[in-house]
Amino acid sequence: MNITIGNNVTSIGSAAFRDCTGLTSITIPNSVTSIGGSAFNGCSGLTSVTIGNGVTSIGEWAFYGCTGLTSITIPNSVTSIGGRAFDGCSGLMSVTIGNGVMSIGVSAFEGCTNLTEINWNAIDVNNFSSSSNVFNNAGTSGDGIIVMFGNSVTSIPAYVFERCTGLTSVAIGNGVTSIGSYAFYGCSGLTSVAIGNGVTSIGSYAFYGCSGLTSVTIGNGVTSIGYWAFYGCSSLTSVTIPDSVTSIGDDAFRDCTGLTSVTIPDSVTSIGSLAFSRCTNIVAATMPTSAIGFIPQNNLQTVVLTSGESIGNSAFRDCNALTSITISDSVTSIGDYAFFICTGLTSVTIGNGVTSIGDSAFRGCTGLTSITIPNSVTSIGEYAFYDCDGLTSVVFENTAGWYRTSSSTATSGTSLSSSSLSSPSTAAMWLTSTYDNYYWKRNA
Repeated sequence: MNITIGNNVTSIGSAAFRDCTGLTSITIPNSVTSIGGSAFNGCSGLTSVTIGNGVTSIGEWAFYGCTGLTSITIPNSVTSIGGRAFDGCSGLMSVTIGNGVMSIGVSAFEGCTNLTEINWNAIDVNNFSSSSNVFNNAGTSGDGIIVMFGNSVTSIPAYVFERCTGLTSVAIGNGVTSIGSYAFYGCSGLTSVAIGNGVTSIGSYAFYGCSGLTSVTIGNGVTSIGYWAFYGCSSLTSVTIPDSVTSIGDDAFRDCTGLTSVTIPDSVTSIGSLAFSRCTNIVAATMPTSAIGFIPQNNLQTVVLTSGESIGNSAFRDCNALTSITISDSVTSIGDYAFFICTGLTSVTIGNGVTSIGDSAFRGCTGLTSITIPNSVTSIGEYAFYDCDGLTSVVFENTAGWYRTSSSTATSGTSLSSSSLSSPSTAAMWLTSTYDNYYWKRNA
């Protein structure tokens, strides 16, 4: 049964066609401005609905249980969609939301279990809050939901896709500038996220509990990652934070237990407490020295330090899994006990900006066999390479002007022969045993 509504009709009243199970198709003309609550509630045979461009509001429960509907387009004229308006439309596969929508009620699309595509064009929706459950349980029976954002969309509202467990893929275009707090909270089926270069901020809890997320691309416009933003994304294996980011919030990647690789750029000046807490499976990290202490070191194997003035005292102490460390030219000092008893360390590259190596800095690094001391180094602390039993080759790029002293503040002492230091094996023996308990200094 088809129904034609005349152009003189301005509204469809509450429950007007409720439980008309024989109704299969309806066209709502542009003259209609409102669709009342439960207007088509229970119209299970309804397969086609065209909503006119004059409609501004769709009432609560308006199309509840219209299981035959496969697609719906909300025109740009609509400003509000009532709670549970399309709840239980289990056959609905495609939804297009117009750019004029400003309010969507609780559970509006809950139970749309076969939903596969959401075309989101709404510009200014701000009424969502915790437990709005707009798309709760949507897409759980199908192949998963893909969300596409229109070119007019500049912000993704807070809570909008909270607990949309059927959501699998999100592509955020360059027109979007912000992702609201809790926007994708608890979307456990989400596997892939691409964040466009227009986004400048990722809100707190934005992807909290997205346990299925395996891939995330963060655009080059993002400057801040909110607290708890990726908390509990346990399937995420690697993350590269772009050079635009300056701050990472508290607990931002906490409990990302699958994370094995992290790249933190030099641009990051603030990392919140516990930002990478319990990410104990990280084996590779590229980061500035300011990030040391934020990355769990339990299983850390390779580290590239890209910037920062100093490596702090005991920075990597007892990191037995650490095998390789690369220190950039911008680093000027290696602190006392920095790599103390890193027994697995086999490769060390010291940048040509380091001027001092602290007391016991590499003490007990029994796996280390060779090292090059760059021209920039003018001071080596006592016991710096003590108990490095495997160290047989030390290459000094500058062998001239070295002396040893028992005082850390002395400006002169007993000369160390330049010709002897030119022998890597002799230099290794002197540093690890013969003169290991002295401070080594060089007149620049």
